[in-house]
Amino acid sequence: MGDSKTVSQHAANSSSADDNLPPTVSDYDLTRVIGEGGFGQVWLATNRATGHLRAVKVIPLHRSGATDPAGREITSITRLEANLRSQHPNLLNIHHVGMTDECLFYVMDLADDVSGGPVSSGSASSQSSYRPATLQSRLEGGPLPPDVCCRCARQLLAGLASLHQAGMVHRDVKPANCLFVDGQLKLADFGLVAEADPQVSRVGTLKYMPPDGRMDARADVYAVGLVIYEMITGLPVESFPRPGDGAEEAVDSAILGTLNRVVLRACEPDPQRRFRDAREMLSGIQRSESRDADRRARPRRWVIGLATCAVVAGLAATAFWISRPSRVYINFVTDPFEATIYLDDELLVDEQGNPYTTPCTVEDLPARVCRVVFKHDDKRKDLDMGPQDLAKQTRIEAHWDSQP
Repeated sequence: MGDSKTVSQHAANSSSADDNLPPTVSDYDLTRVIGEGGFGQVWLATNRATGHLRAVKVIPLHRSGATDPAGREITSITRLEANLRSQHPNLLNIHHVGMTDECLFYVMDLADDVSGGPVSSGSASSQSSYRPATLQSRLEGGPLPPDVCCRCARQLLAGLASLHQAGMVHRDVKPANCLFVDGQLKLADFGLVAEADPQVSRVGTLKYMPPDGRMDARADVYAVGLVIYEMITGLPVESFPRPGDGAEEAVDSAILGTLNRVVLRACEPDPQRRFRDAREMLSGIQRSESRDADRRARPRRWVIGLATCAVVAGLAATAFWISRPSRVYINFVTDPFEATIYLDDELLVDEQGNPYTTPCTVEDLPARVCRVVFKHDDKRKDLDMGPQDLAKQTRIEAHWDSQP
């Protein structure tokens, strides 16, 4: 149920021979259009036998030009059926695929109403006002609460990971293609699903595509990173990586701090520095959460140990220093971006020897006081932040004046 602003999807929609009449498909009465895609439409539909409401996507078979969208949809759905051993709870369920002389159609679960509940099959008024609950519609109200951000990110990555594990890529991950069914986020719109291959054609929604142009699993990871960024900040994807008005909350929130680090890695311009696939990205969230929980628990363990083992003051001091983490992560952000980072006069580089440039998250740093300096390559004066205790913060931010 994506929007129409997609690459290679500029042809005009055509739902039937007569635009004033809904298409005719077996077993369902189509009521009204509830979603538009580049080559098809999604209709609110009622099963004639049971009265249950479903969503039905309709793609015309006959079009002017050489494009064959129905053929591509059939190929994608066939891949899903062949490679997915079982239906994943975070992928939109397709109940039936059919064809008439005029169109290909397939029947799907109906998303919740944007108001938060399911649409009533017996209420004509609720059907007439029904609007699908998508992540895109949720974001119209601004950033999501931290716990909702984390839950949605996990569910989105779980569904995408099932595709990646089956050797497929989605190629059009975006908020409009994330639906809520019974409150659960489900990844939808499988018309561009393809086998994972770096040389697969560059299609999808341009603003969610990585700059390197490779449409593999890392491209899906890049898109998910941008989607999570939108959930955290409430800003449009074009604003990435600007932190927005909730920057202070993100620093103070362990959940948002975790997601922020994951986003920065997922959206690295260099594909080799991103997560390999959605499974590794999901594991990155879980590891980071575990590490943060461990850091928060250490002072409590020290207090308990002090109460039970306070024999001499020296033991208490020893317990304190043992409780301090030995390695930490830091988010580095500058305005303008693309600054290099020096700790105690040494350039920070990744495992391949490439310099980190802001904004970025650097992990496994020493939990001690270091002198931090930012350098820019456009003749701006170095920004010397002075001594910074890395054990007491997760973000170091700096701003150059307007004059170089």
